[in-house]
Amino acid sequence: MKTKHIITALIFGILFVTCKQEKKEPLLQEYLVGNWETTYLKIEYLTANETDSTSVFEDDFSKPNSGKAQSTYNSDGTFSAWFVQADGKKIGETYGKWKTSRDSLFVDYPYLGKQVQAWYKITQTSDGFSATSTYDWDNDGETDDTLLMKTKKIEL
Repeated sequence: MKTKHIITALIFGILFVTCKQEKKEPLLQEYLVGNWETTYLKIEYLTANETDSTSVFEDDFSKPNSGKAQSTYNSDGTFSAWFVQADGKKIGETYGKWKTSRDSLFVDYPYLGKQVQAWYKITQTSDGFSATSTYDWDNDGETDDTLLMKTKKIEL
């Protein structure tokens, strides 16, 4: 009889603990499928133009009449990215492949005559995600440039 009560108490306890656990965020792979717009971008080039000087590129895409960087991530591991100019014209579209592992996004795509193979640490936010990356963004042979990007989910 005691064993029956202990088993019942254990099952109730397990169910109680399971119900009390917070909802986990969706897997990054599932979370990224959809349409995105970059709202902010900052790249720090530590050895800009092969010097010991740091150069910073920063763009706040949320400003009125600014262009927009947009992308679509598909569930089959492909994506497309482009810019929408202030007049609505779509330019610079590129296509590539993407995959995730834990909190990282890996992308592989051609851009301006170069094959970009970069990874980003992704942090989910209330309306999108932020991404950070260290890569050779200025093509000087040094993987020392840091990128910070903020995005929001959009409907196309």
